[in-house]
Amino acid sequence: MTRREWLEKRYRTEKERDVRFSTVSDMEVGPLYTAEDIPPDAGERLGLPGEFPYTRGVYPSMYRGRLWTMRQFAGFATPEDTNARFHFLLKQGQTGLSTAFDMPTLMGYDADHPRALGEVGREGVAVSSLADMRALFASIRLDRVTTSMTVNCSASALLAMYLAVAEEQGVPWTQIGGTIQNDMLKEFIAQKEWICPPEPSLRIVVDMIEFCARAVPRWHPVSISGYHIREAGSTAVQELAFTLADGIAYVEAAVKRGLRVDDFAPRLSFFFNLHNDFLEEVAKLRAARRLWATIMRERFGAKDPRSLRLRTHAQTAGCALTAQQPLNNVVRVTVQALAGILGGVQSLHTNSLDETLALPSEPAVMVALRTQQILAEESGVANVIDPLGGSWAIEALTDRIEREAREYIERIDGFGGMVKAIEAGYPQREIADAAYAYQQQIDRGEKTVIGVNRYQVPEERPPDLLRVPLEVEQRQADRVRRVKRERDAAAARAALQRVRAAAESDENLMPPLVAAVKAMCTVGEIADVYRQVFGQYRDPAWL
Repeated sequence: MTRREWLEKRYRTEKERDVRFSTVSDMEVGPLYTAEDIPPDAGERLGLPGEFPYTRGVYPSMYRGRLWTMRQFAGFATPEDTNARFHFLLKQGQTGLSTAFDMPTLMGYDADHPRALGEVGREGVAVSSLADMRALFASIRLDRVTTSMTVNCSASALLAMYLAVAEEQGVPWTQIGGTIQNDMLKEFIAQKEWICPPEPSLRIVVDMIEFCARAVPRWHPVSISGYHIREAGSTAVQELAFTLADGIAYVEAAVKRGLRVDDFAPRLSFFFNLHNDFLEEVAKLRAARRLWATIMRERFGAKDPRSLRLRTHAQTAGCALTAQQPLNNVVRVTVQALAGILGGVQSLHTNSLDETLALPSEPAVMVALRTQQILAEESGVANVIDPLGGSWAIEALTDRIEREAREYIERIDGFGGMVKAIEAGYPQREIADAAYAYQQQIDRGEKTVIGVNRYQVPEERPPDLLRVPLEVEQRQADRVRRVKRERDAAAARAALQRVRAAAESDENLMPPLVAAVKAMCTVGEIADVYRQVFGQYRDPAWL
């Protein structure tokens, strides 16, 4: 009996549930997949782990050789508070650090700036100067841990501070490993944290790619991020397509600078969201690897296999967490994390159950870390490489997501690339439309969110939450004022002038930035140079 015959003679005689059978992204799925749903060359397109096109994983041994890095996002209040959380997580078995910065730091303002009022240390750690960065990594050898820093428009200043701390510890730059997000294009698309317009922002990113390729070879100078695109409401296909289109723009800009693709592409990394739809998320990650490998080989002529490998961090979906019945978030996070593992991620953050209410408390973050450890060491899922590979449903979804993402990339090419598409408001409108459609489905009850539009209960008492004391803001403001008062003012002015001169020319910004932070110039002062030289970006508010 063929599938068609089975559908007509057997399946259609049964009554389906009265729901829409589609993914979170509203991609309709069939009741059954068979070999008829995958192309004749499926075996070649599937490949083997560690071999082009990397559908089944970027390394031959995957988790049998090394587990994914368990990298819990942490950052709140003062550098000393976050440093204590880092030490706690490392003692609990975490294998990498991930730093969350507060909104003033992310936007390029010091803790004593009027625009920082009410935000210092609230959603991440406050870092204004090298003094803060020293405290943040106190008693942590930077050659013994890899660090991720989630910061974008002020990323160049924060990386300079990290390098200065490494020097003070006696650690050569060649020995430090980690990642700085530094993905400015997705800021204009989704997250909306910027200083200057797209073109100069892209120039700064390429400066960092060029500098790290030559001076900090184990560092990832950009983490090309779909996470925030998905959090803004995109579909899985849009997340994949816009992320890879951003990556194409960075590679094109670096090649235009004169860099050889194989000299920098191996240190590009990615960052994806893990939403609730298990099969869709697994397929998305597999499609991402295959599509990126093909783009790098065919479009950019990359020869080094490391340039073809899409290595990615992933984080469970913050937008899927609910304030209602927050204990349910433990289950959501487990499902999402399992999708990431079976999708082949290289590092993973699992959200805490209380993150929709506040920054995670210590007990909540321990449960989130233990979730990864149980999956790694008790479930058996790490024993087999790509165990879902060859599933007709997974392979059909992988093919479809890859095909539809490629169509989006071709449309963006039609604009003249991602920068031009952003200026035209194209990805912004696509995401807004998708977010609106999804919210309408929830409001109509077509999509279920447990505890929100079904199975509600009277509001229970919220769990004990982490609260940032009000005096943190004053302490941090006093600290940065003291730094400015006690430093060598003439040396700081001269260092900032060197940064300005580099910004006004085609000189790489990173060497003068490292010198500036050593002279105790602050994040806000460096960002002010960018504002003065490059101008400030204003969102055109595309509708």
